[in-house]
Amino acid sequence: MTLELLAVTFTPSTSAVGGSLTLSALVGLTPLLTFFILLAGFKLKALYAGLGALAVAITVAIVGFGMPTSLAGLATLQGIAFGLFPVMWIVVTAIWFYELTVVSGRFEDLRRVFSVIGRGDMRVQAMLIAFCFGGMLEALAGFGAPVAITGAMLIALGMPPIRAAVAVLVANTAPVAFGSMAIPITTAGNLTGIPATEIASVVGRQTPVLAIFVPLLLLFLVDGKRGIKQVWPIALVTGAAFALAQFWCSSHFSYELTDVVAALAGLAAAVAMLRFWQPTTPADQRSKVNVGGFASEAQPIEAPVLSTAGGGGDPLGSSGRPPGTPMSPVGGQETLGFSRIFMALFPYLLVVAVFGVAKLWTFGFDLPGWLTSTDRKVEWPGLYGNLLTASGAPSSSPVYSLSWLSNPGTHLLICGVIVTIVYGVFTENGRFSLSAGQAAATFVTTLIKMRLAIATVATVLGLSYVMNLSGQTVAIGTWLAGTGAVFAFFSPILGWLGVAVTGSDTSANALFGKLQQAAGHTAGIDPTLLVAANTSGGVVGKLVSPQNLTIAATAVGQPGSEPILLHKVAGYSIAMLLIVCVLVYLQSTPVLSWMLP
Repeated sequence: MTLELLAVTFTPSTSAVGGSLTLSALVGLTPLLTFFILLAGFKLKALYAGLGALAVAITVAIVGFGMPTSLAGLATLQGIAFGLFPVMWIVVTAIWFYELTVVSGRFEDLRRVFSVIGRGDMRVQAMLIAFCFGGMLEALAGFGAPVAITGAMLIALGMPPIRAAVAVLVANTAPVAFGSMAIPITTAGNLTGIPATEIASVVGRQTPVLAIFVPLLLLFLVDGKRGIKQVWPIALVTGAAFALAQFWCSSHFSYELTDVVAALAGLAAAVAMLRFWQPTTPADQRSKVNVGGFASEAQPIEAPVLSTAGGGGDPLGSSGRPPGTPMSPVGGQETLGFSRIFMALFPYLLVVAVFGVAKLWTFGFDLPGWLTSTDRKVEWPGLYGNLLTASGAPSSSPVYSLSWLSNPGTHLLICGVIVTIVYGVFTENGRFSLSAGQAAATFVTTLIKMRLAIATVATVLGLSYVMNLSGQTVAIGTWLAGTGAVFAFFSPILGWLGVAVTGSDTSANALFGKLQQAAGHTAGIDPTLLVAANTSGGVVGKLVSPQNLTIAATAVGQPGSEPILLHKVAGYSIAMLLIVCVLVYLQSTPVLSWMLP
């Protein structure tokens, strides 16, 4: 069939079903309800739930909204293409980058660095591992990595399993919006047409409010009121440094690096403070790891190899514990020297340097501008020119951007190549080496392990494109905007719901980003604020996501404890959601509108 035969035009309408906005919105909700029911009700994997919802969305688009079958199919293909590149390209390269540190053995040294900070005080170590190191892992990998890895590390410190699981779940909140190189925000920007930098800037004025208090909450979870009373100064300093760095980086540096910079800032602030101040540490809060790097009782743990699928599947394997490369017991009699500490931190410092140059280098040569100039805009064949706006002009939505050099995934690939070279040259008596063959094999292995996640995200993006381009999303958003200015208060709840069910802030933005934008336009609320609210509301939905609960339970060796964990964290999730809701509502009014860029 030639493209000429597909040349049928279509203009989305918010009252396509029976001439009624309400009826159109209710019919448009059918794919979303199908997705959530299949995922949460029938316990299907996210991929199968997504495929079912996609089939319903295409049917609704054709039968309910009058979209030509050919255009519905092309919209699906454009969404799948966007899901594969740039979304999953960034995620795959980020996880590959993390896996390189595991394969080289350097991750063990990094784990020990975090374990010995805090002078043996388990509460300080737990805060830095779960919050700062977890934030760094969220920035580079996401998809369950922070919960799995930091949960196992807290167990190695001697923390009770359930307490460790709750701590890492709560810690994995504030960093989520900028996870996997801020792919939730990039996705929202691409789907709504709002510049991702503007969305990131608003999110950077919301999630830091949570970041300030999360370390204090972690102290309470680990040691109750006594923990807050004895250790609050360093918790406040760490939280404040993380929050300030998150705010600054999201607006003035590189929003993709927000969590990396914030995690390093929080850690640096804590290390600096510990040089001048030491907490009083009760005997029952002394970890098994002391400052010399020796662990008298800690058992070997493993670095998880991730294969999550954004809300479904068996993210940690079927063995009941995180599979991966076996790691030696923490510490031993050997003390880390400066070179090994530097080499363990090198990959993360390199990421900051490479992204900083790619985003800011304008001395004598506008590198960011040149990288952006290599982007290729592709008018999606058969769809562009046939999808029209209400004025009859071609819609800009069917334009696919191939950002091959300016893409964060490509920058991570470059970082991975540099790490491979450096780790291959600078070894420690033949240890900690990394060859080009190992790096290539690790990339292939990462692709294989991530195949379900890749297919899932591509399907969800196909679903969102069909709903967006057929008019379903706009109809729902316009209908919800009937609540008026108060919709700003309820806006984060949609993001919370999306992440609670799918386990992914990226998926939540794909499902609701365009809806939030449409509601904002109709209700007279800044659409950027509402899209950001969807992202910020989603971060606290991670706490109650079945995927995250399963990862946490498995990581601490307590499979089947998900109901217990849900009972313990649900209250914190709802409380933090309420804070975000109130904050967003006040930001939509003159009371706190000054906070916005």
